[in-house]
Amino acid sequence: MGKNKLKHLEEMKDFPNVFQLDKRYKGKWKTEVFKNTNPITLELACGKGEYSVQLAEKNRDRNFIGIDIKGPRIYTGAKQAIDRKLDNVVFLRMLIDHLPDYFEAEEVDEIWITFPDPHSRKGKAKQRLTSSKFNAIYSKVLKPGGTIHLKTDDTGLYDFTLETVKESGHHLLYNDDDIYSGQLFDPVLSIKTYYEKMHLAEGKQIKYVKYRL
Repeated sequence: MGKNKLKHLEEMKDFPNVFQLDKRYKGKWKTEVFKNTNPITLELACGKGEYSVQLAEKNRDRNFIGIDIKGPRIYTGAKQAIDRKLDNVVFLRMLIDHLPDYFEAEEVDEIWITFPDPHSRKGKAKQRLTSSKFNAIYSKVLKPGGTIHLKTDDTGLYDFTLETVKESGHHLLYNDDDIYSGQLFDPVLSIKTYYEKMHLAEGKQIKYVKYRL
């Protein structure tokens, strides 16, 4: 691990908005961490947390938790949130498979999945974050009517998600295979991560799916 990564990991130990493998707040995120009753949105596999930070800036009446297992990535978003004095976004280092260990049933209102690993190789479908395996995990923490958003440049993951939603009997709320070809369905879709900007520069189309379990 590089010196900067080690430095960031050490520095994050004192960040008030970073929780590492910390299960103490299960069922208490609103009361003990955010100290309000606002809805909670998770960004899964948040990477550097750019989407979480910008969602928090645009929606001060909601709480956001960026989740990733790789600590050095989380550092960027956490530092930005501190610098911008955002008290409605925090970061949690943990494995997504273990969501029910960190959140109570119906504690989460919404989930965002932005540019995740599409796991394109044969035999890796179960590792896709919109697979039936992960949807079953989300159902244990999402409130009834809670929504899931996928934003991706990967056609395979986009098609897979639509098929999974249909085959599992979930409710498809909206989908678009080129969100910038016309008026945006939702203004928050204008938020662009580092990777999205890179994909757009390469001429790739950005796809979006919104569904409810």
